[in-house]
Amino acid sequence: MSATTTQHQRRMTRSPYLFVLLFVFLFSNQLRAQSSPPFTARLMNIEAAANTTFSYNTKLKNAAPVSRVFQLFAGLPAGWNASFKVDGMSVTSVNIDSGKTADINIEFTPTLDTKPGKYNIPVTALVGSDSLKLHLEAVIKGTYGVTLSTPSGKLSEEVTEGSTRELQLVIKNTGTIPLDNLELNAQNPAQWQLTFAPTKILHLEAGADTTIMATLQVPDKTLAGDYMTNVTVRNNNTNAKADFRITVRTSVLTGWLGLVIILIALGAVYFLIRKYGRR
Repeated sequence: MSATTTQHQRRMTRSPYLFVLLFVFLFSNQLRAQSSPPFTARLMNIEAAANTTFSYNTKLKNAAPVSRVFQLFAGLPAGWNASFKVDGMSVTSVNIDSGKTADINIEFTPTLDTKPGKYNIPVTALVGSDSLKLHLEAVIKGTYGVTLSTPSGKLSEEVTEGSTRELQLVIKNTGTIPLDNLELNAQNPAQWQLTFAPTKILHLEAGADTTIMATLQVPDKTLAGDYMTNVTVRNNNTNAKADFRITVRTSVLTGWLGLVIILIALGAVYFLIRKYGRR
């Protein structure tokens, strides 16, 4: 028997095994596709504050041989709100072609007075008599909150043009979660300066407050009147704003100089009248 004939027989002997392996591979892939859940979420459990939005990225697959319209529902605690978004648009149902999958973003908004704890939220995709279930969890760890004011609550000050004035600012954590990296910023009239010491609060426990010294500098020759300066405190989770009314007064020296100029002008007019009025 030739070597060519022997190799051919060996290939024929291995062929049934190759076909069996290929069949097993294709059949197992089909089983996995059929057994995979049609309604899934990338994250089933999210932990956040009560005054934030819980956002879940989910996938809904239509395994039926025809296109189907799925109605979307969520079993929420009292007072909560839910929204379903496809391609950034809010929907209450979604049409999915046979064998296709839709990406659905589900958002839950708790009430501000929701107590800390774990909340199980069932989500249902209903089509005809069939319903696909997805169980999501929202873990409330408290609330974020901050206020910005002064020790007396007064948000107005008087300052003389060309001078500086120190302001005491009280930052209070009104939430139930500690706040980190609170930054202070100001929006002032042109040429004005408002600086803070310190410029950042690294950590503030829930219910605690701290005092920040702010130095306001008003430039020379600022016209007398009322001006607004806006102070903001913020971090990635919360923010607060206070609008200060600053009344600018002219300095005493400026007032006397103005009076002297007026008197000189009146004297000049009087002199001219006396000199040329007789002609």
